[in-house]
Amino acid sequence: MPIAGEGDDASAIGDAAFVLLLREHGTRETAVLRAMELVPRELFVPPALHAHARRDIALPLTCGQSMTAPTTVAAMLGLLSVPAGARVLEIGTGSGYVTALLVHLGSGQVRSIERYASLARSAQDRLSRDLPGATVEIGDGLDADTVGQGSFDRILINGAYADVPAHLARALAPGGRLVGAVATGQGKRVTVVDRAADGSLTRRTEMTCRLPSLTAGRAGVF
Repeated sequence: MPIAGEGDDASAIGDAAFVLLLREHGTRETAVLRAMELVPRELFVPPALHAHARRDIALPLTCGQSMTAPTTVAAMLGLLSVPAGARVLEIGTGSGYVTALLVHLGSGQVRSIERYASLARSAQDRLSRDLPGATVEIGDGLDADTVGQGSFDRILINGAYADVPAHLARALAPGGRLVGAVATGQGKRVTVVDRAADGSLTRRTEMTCRLPSLTAGRAGVF
């Protein structure tokens, strides 16, 4: 993945300052900090927003979607704790930025599902240049038939839903972990689901977040 040059507007604060920003907001996992230093967010934002790429804000994408703020991404990736060679399922590709981070964290294979065809095609084009270990599919990740019978070491849901979909929890391999967000009466909360070696599931709720709500179904337009 190429690194943006020093003259780019998005690089104005520099790599070190971007990492410092993440650390100041609570990111301590060295692997996550390194991945977010190596993957330039500006390569995944709309051209008109390059100057804002390293700000800690969500940024709009086409199809009415958005890129999550970097510190929220970092917190979720820290909770996901991707082991080397992991089989990862990602629900909600968006721009492909988080997909790229998952590869740089050491995932052996990343399967990402996006309901908007134009976003999926754009993300796959960006990723295929340098990250052949990631594949993007057009489909509904909230549909059990779309996900199929695969078994994954890690599952990341880039959005909030009424509850963790049962088919995604079932898709966890023994020792696997899912990180997503659940919409509650007290707001949206990041939720972690772990599958033990014996197949049992445990669940815990973490911090509040500002993740977009997920919509079921493959988009009929875009």
